[in-house]
Amino acid sequence: MANSATEETWPALPFAEWKETAMMLHMWTQVVGKVRLALSPWTNHSWHVTLYLTARGLTTSPIYFGSRALQIDFDFVEHALRIQTGGTCFRTSLREMEKIIPLGPKSVAKFYREVMDALRELEIPVEINTTPNEVDPAIPFEQNEKDSAYDPEYANRFWRVLLQSDRVFKEFRAEFCGKCSPVHFFWGSFDLAVTRFSGRRAPQHPGGVPHLPDAVTREAYSHEVSSLGFWPGNEMMPEPVFYSYAYPEPPGFSEAKVQPSFAKYNPQLKEFVLPYEQMRRAESPDAALLQFARTTYDAASTLGDWDRAALTEVKPDLHSRPHRS
Repeated sequence: MANSATEETWPALPFAEWKETAMMLHMWTQVVGKVRLALSPWTNHSWHVTLYLTARGLTTSPIYFGSRALQIDFDFVEHALRIQTGGTCFRTSLREMEKIIPLGPKSVAKFYREVMDALRELEIPVEINTTPNEVDPAIPFEQNEKDSAYDPEYANRFWRVLLQSDRVFKEFRAEFCGKCSPVHFFWGSFDLAVTRFSGRRAPQHPGGVPHLPDAVTREAYSHEVSSLGFWPGNEMMPEPVFYSYAYPEPPGFSEAKVQPSFAKYNPQLKEFVLPYEQMRRAESPDAALLQFARTTYDAASTLGDWDRAALTEVKPDLHSRPHRS
């Protein structure tokens, strides 16, 4: 049973209680993410499109329009979208450098129009592909007029779960010295992920992700990976989970013994899953999540014959350094 401190750190997130908000946020993050995509140079494995955690929500981080900087932040404390500009411009009025869009019940189409209008007013006209990625049906943003609820409590809970996951994922990431992604939020699949690479090329991915070009998927999986993430669920699988998978999946991976004991291999997803609700009720949720991250990576890298010794981080003993006065 989760105690009060755990409830605060790892809040309950039953998908059925906030599914309309989750589906709306998924589309809203796609609108913002596609702005970053349109204005950013291509980076391997689509790392140029992702969002990142902040102390209040999610951010694009600085992106650039010529010499001007643009940053778009979701604030799930005050429930607002902040669009800010800076750099080499002659503006002095804060009003002319920032637009704030309240987050509340509204359609995807209205949110899309508000974001595009705000960017034009900031003199950053940008065109994006308005067809959502990795969802089916993929209703273009400007045509999605269905009203939806926005539950600020659950939007805040979702951000808090992402924030704590980001914290633990970064501790796990620090144990690896090979090529590794940042801990970042993919708005296409609506999940937080960190991915380790063996350094070897992988067989060509078959593609087939809904409304995502196969060329993008194949470049993303051009090299062998072990990936860890958090996903809040959807209508088909309405349960938040942590996951871990390997591509290509080595023989024996699905039968590997991983910890904690309630982590299981899901043959439909082809990945190990750790149910969030069980994790948050563990005696030490952080320890349970790290155990899951480490043991699934151990299975992927050992069965996949990675050069584990070369990829293990060796940290300097800073306490043994001579003192310099």
